[in-house]
Amino acid sequence: MKNRRDLPWRTTKDPYKIWLSEIILQQTRVVQGIPYYLKFIEHYPTVEALAEAGEDQVLKLWQGLGYYTRARNLHATAKIVTHELGGTFPGDYDDLLKLKGIGDYTASAIASICFDKPEPVVDGNVLRVLARYFGITMPINSPGAVKYFKKLAREIMEKEEVRDYNQGIMEFGAIHCTPKSPKCQSCPLVTGCVALAEGKVSELPIKIKKGRIRKRYFNYLVGIDANNNTRLVQRSKNDIWKRLYEFPLLESESELKTGQVLTRCKDLLQISDIGEVYENNTNAVIHKLSHQQLHTKFWIVRTNDHFKSGIPVEQLDEYPVPVPIADFIKTFKNSYF
Repeated sequence: MKNRRDLPWRTTKDPYKIWLSEIILQQTRVVQGIPYYLKFIEHYPTVEALAEAGEDQVLKLWQGLGYYTRARNLHATAKIVTHELGGTFPGDYDDLLKLKGIGDYTASAIASICFDKPEPVVDGNVLRVLARYFGITMPINSPGAVKYFKKLAREIMEKEEVRDYNQGIMEFGAIHCTPKSPKCQSCPLVTGCVALAEGKVSELPIKIKKGRIRKRYFNYLVGIDANNNTRLVQRSKNDIWKRLYEFPLLESESELKTGQVLTRCKDLLQISDIGEVYENNTNAVIHKLSHQQLHTKFWIVRTNDHFKSGIPVEQLDEYPVPVPIADFIKTFKNSYF
């Protein structure tokens, strides 16, 4: 593949490195994922090294990539491969599917790239190429679409050179048959492309629009006690950012006034005394997720009390936190200390 991009995982058949790259690239653009891949390989060069890491360490290294379930599953699967499979990834598609966080696409990628198994990969790039070339109007996120496109991909797959074929069609979708402004005039498939012939390139693939975006209002209580310590808690609910750390949170249906926050401070911060409470940011910081929009405010709460298990402000960087809190901590440490 003379036109392929120079990506750090392209020169290896090591299942650990291919698996790591594929998990990182789920819901993540290549340009954003490369630095994270390199950091993980530097810190954890083998699956055994990753398995022995603490979860907080893994989450901290993952910080900023989002969709943190990927990181938790990554860590869990590393432990399974290390402690139950002797450090060896299974080469069979069905066995790969049994591992946490590995679905059809990732199992197909590992099986074909690392073990030369005739399994077609169907990611977003492949879906786009197939939908346009064959003029398929079935929404790619509709029930039955994955099975339909998988069957088609298997029928046209080059089984003798499956590794190069799979990487080639994914690469073709990523750099040539792009979502916007595809290079149709120089396309080697131009004579058979139904979408081009029918003037539907910009319409395909079809995707069902997402449902209504949920708005949530997060009020973080940033306590500062008599020792200039603060307090973090770990998210445990089955919600966004599970097992990441955050300041005590007061979630509301709309923006709150100072008095409304004040009434919950003692309870949430577990203190008996409040000195002053004020907004750090008058205008809420808006953080957009796939199906949610977070309106976030940070409230500074000073107290003469002492936090149980208080955290020195200079140690806040050691904890894995969501992006909005990481951004706040940067300015907070510079502004207040």
